[in-house]
Amino acid sequence: MPKTRHYYGWYITLALAITETISWGIVYYAFSVFMTPMQTDLGWSRAEITGGFSLALLVTGAMAYPVGWWVDRHGARWLMTIGSIVATLLVMAWSQVTTLTGFYVIWTGLGVCSASILYEPAFAVMSTWFVRRRSTALAIVTFAAGLASTIFLPLSDMLLNTFGWRDAILGLGVFLGVTTIPLHALVLRHRPQDVGYLPDGDIYISPESSGKMVSGVSLSEALHNRYFWLLTLAFSLSYLSAAAIRVHFIPFLIDEGIDASIAAYTSGAIGLMQVAGRVVFAPLDSRWSTRVMVTGVFALQSVAMLILLIGVSLWSIGLFILIFGAAYGARTLARPSLLAEVFGVSYYGRISSVMVIFLTLASTLAPVGAGWFYDAFGSYDLMLWVIFVLAIAASGVILFATPQSAYLPLEIPSVPQDIELESYATTLT
Repeated sequence: MPKTRHYYGWYITLALAITETISWGIVYYAFSVFMTPMQTDLGWSRAEITGGFSLALLVTGAMAYPVGWWVDRHGARWLMTIGSIVATLLVMAWSQVTTLTGFYVIWTGLGVCSASILYEPAFAVMSTWFVRRRSTALAIVTFAAGLASTIFLPLSDMLLNTFGWRDAILGLGVFLGVTTIPLHALVLRHRPQDVGYLPDGDIYISPESSGKMVSGVSLSEALHNRYFWLLTLAFSLSYLSAAAIRVHFIPFLIDEGIDASIAAYTSGAIGLMQVAGRVVFAPLDSRWSTRVMVTGVFALQSVAMLILLIGVSLWSIGLFILIFGAAYGARTLARPSLLAEVFGVSYYGRISSVMVIFLTLASTLAPVGAGWFYDAFGSYDLMLWVIFVLAIAASGVILFATPQSAYLPLEIPSVPQDIELESYATTLT
């Protein structure tokens, strides 16, 4: 039985922590920085510009199941590598766009790429390589990626002010390629069984016995589980509420009289609070049920929306960032933990992808809907009331939903823990 001091799953975790941070920062968060300069330069309305972003989200949802199926069957290595290559080319093409049609074509392609490089395939990888330490692995990846907005919103604004929006986006595209492509291609692997270990790197197994280590329910069983659909409804309502304000937060602050650069830095601060929310969630998740934790997260999101409704001032913006950011970050960690806990990992990619279809529809409707409210009423006031009600509804659904037992978790044989492995994992985490 070989030593497991250098369990490969931790290298994959660290690689994904880096690539997810960069991919989210450039493909998702940077968009809001370039909305206003694109509107000024190209003459498109805010709804037309956010329409491209929403189209990408819609395509991401449509690709969720094919991506989940592929990851379950073949792993994420080449999927994420090719996705990074194409995303790099499309971001560079975005920097040269001149027509609305071309803009929509580019963001349609980025929607396909997003499905293959953002959280969903990464979460499937973590769920495959870890069981007992799944929360720790997910926390490492999402902890780092939670800084994406904190890093890339100010960075994008700095590049915008220095080089203009076109060269700024071009530079971001180049950076996306040189960082994420080699990490995905050289580090990712399919399953721990392929390199002779169980999840968490506990013991050596033969390739012939690897088929015995899968656990969980089938996709069909999950889709016939009422609790799955209640979870999907609750998270969809939460995504509707959060995505609307998250994408429009910088334009909202600018409309409230705040300088554009300060608005970008302020919005980036939400990322710091996302990290704080995940730091708090990870240890508490072992003390309370995930359902209780998710209910609390949704309730905090409602409180954050209420703060903006009371009035916009320096203290209210700061308090909103603190509460909303923490809830936003914890929610990202809570969903994969809850799904893997209730439904297992055998078909995690496909089960999660079905939920993602609905979450993506919600995230697609939210930014363009908020843009429509703004164009129709000349302010974000009505939008704030709508997202507050949606956040309250999400809290209510998850609070009164009754979990149904979906499967018996995999029992991993008790073996003495390698002291060196414990030390190594502690150092990494």
